[in-house]
Amino acid sequence: MSHLSPQMRACVDACLNCYTVCLSSFSGHCLEMGGEHTRPDHARLMLACAEICRTSAHFMLLGTPHHRHTCAECAEICTQCAEDCERLGGMQDCVEACRRCAESCRAMAA
Repeated sequence: MSHLSPQMRACVDACLNCYTVCLSSFSGHCLEMGGEHTRPDHARLMLACAEICRTSAHFMLLGTPHHRHTCAECAEICTQCAEDCERLGGMQDCVEACRRCAESCRAMAA
């Protein structure tokens, strides 16, 4: 990762953390809780969030300028995911990971 700026390295780390937290929160916490936690819109949002985080990290690691596009979308999806997870409650780890990632990706998209 020596070709990455410190800001980009931090964003890659935030994206990979959010990917891990969203995927594990959905497959663990949400599936175990059931009810609102497993409704289709929430499930799709969490899985989309995990995937765009992974993709954004991948694009930054590749060194492609297209990371700006994926980071912009990542920031938007992470913000929505944080709001939905906060609304459901009991998902503070996911809320915090999504907010950190959204903030970092917004800066990388600029």
